[in-house]
Amino acid sequence: MHPSRPHSCRQIPSVDRILDWPELLPLLASSGRDLVLTLLRGVLNSIRQELKDGIAEESEDSGLRETIVRQLLLEFDRWAQPVLRKAINATGVVLHTNLGRAPLSQEARERIAEVCQHYSNLEFDLSLGARGKRDIFVDRLLLHILGCQKALVVNNNAAAVFLILNTLAENGEVLISRGELIEIGDSFRIPDILRKSGAILREVGTTNKTRVSDYQEAITERTRLILRVHPSNFRIEGFSSRPNLAELVNLSKASSVPLAEDLGSGCLIDLRPFGIDDEPGPRVSIEMGVDVVCFSGDKLLGGPQSGIVAGKAELVQRIRTNPLFRTLRVDKLTTAALEATLLAYVRGREATEIPVIRMIRLSKEEIEERARSILKQVERARPALEFDIIDGTSMIGGGSTPNHSLPTKLISIRSTERSALQIESRFRENFPPILARVEDERVLLDLRTVLPEQDAHLADALRRLLHNPQGQFQSEKGN
Repeated sequence: MHPSRPHSCRQIPSVDRILDWPELLPLLASSGRDLVLTLLRGVLNSIRQELKDGIAEESEDSGLRETIVRQLLLEFDRWAQPVLRKAINATGVVLHTNLGRAPLSQEARERIAEVCQHYSNLEFDLSLGARGKRDIFVDRLLLHILGCQKALVVNNNAAAVFLILNTLAENGEVLISRGELIEIGDSFRIPDILRKSGAILREVGTTNKTRVSDYQEAITERTRLILRVHPSNFRIEGFSSRPNLAELVNLSKASSVPLAEDLGSGCLIDLRPFGIDDEPGPRVSIEMGVDVVCFSGDKLLGGPQSGIVAGKAELVQRIRTNPLFRTLRVDKLTTAALEATLLAYVRGREATEIPVIRMIRLSKEEIEERARSILKQVERARPALEFDIIDGTSMIGGGSTPNHSLPTKLISIRSTERSALQIESRFRENFPPILARVEDERVLLDLRTVLPEQDAHLADALRRLLHNPQGQFQSEKGN
């Protein structure tokens, strides 16, 4: 190590002296001493480490001062930018849990903007001039769409499951097949939520085979609920079986034990035209006699994060009056977005207005046409960078339709100058970030999950990749 470098570290002024520099006065005036102090300490630690490691060059006091100020301003600019920002999902996973699941429709976004900018009648009955309930805005729509007697909304489906169990089965037993004791994601496990709800888990059957007689033999005076869970993110195949819904409905009625069904994704459209015939719909379950169903609002429904509970009026009302309901209820923005999303179904416009439904319905021919249009905007003059359009598959995702895929066309990018992981990393550094797949040393872009208005951003990113293969993307923030 250079003998003078430790001496350079000692030449770094004290924090108090630096805070008195005139160059920092505007920053201190706008942001306050505490924030600037925190960021400055981080900058100084970084400079000390760089000097010790021989990364930073020694400089005169004036140069060191300039470096400190420059890095502090850069750090503040970086810190002051929103970390949560929009992204372009080119992975082909329609309901990507890590990317926020369903994007909202334009109508839902407009309703959020309108409601958040003004006061609203969230809990005010305009006809009576008195206090009202926020449930009415989506309850009326869900009754029409699902054919149920009553419905309510909480902040996600995990909350819906918890509230059902706590209300209908606290201190009592809940019968559930061993094959349905699943982990959905982020360590959310059905047995854990059962225990936290105050209900007692009573497993029936085996992992791969459960019969209706297993449920029947397990019913005692302590049984409060039969719970059926849709295995939304996995399949047990081969030597396996479980009772069909009609069998459990009949058992529920004969034993006077309510039947609840966690449907997970909440699909309101017929997926059979897309080769998916085993994704249950809540209306079908309710019509068959299930007492209470619950499902997510931000999966196949295509709305905001929420959990919907629907079914028999007496049971849903009991859930509604549970003191815990208030801790789990949704705010005005979620209510506005969900109401707009459900109105699209009521008006028969879900195929054109709701992004998730549009994405699922896209044919690979339509996707290929968009891919060719993008590549036409990109000069193909660099032999070391290869663009192509290949066959591939998209996934619905979000814990929905496992083992089912949708045929698609992919933009394939291969380079002899940089690895596929390096190119994928550059896409993530774009503004907005572009999330892609990497397979067989190729970066793959699936336009099924790219909103049409984002095609221009993709074309721009591909042009920059072509013209500057070794450098960073230089797109402007906010693009």
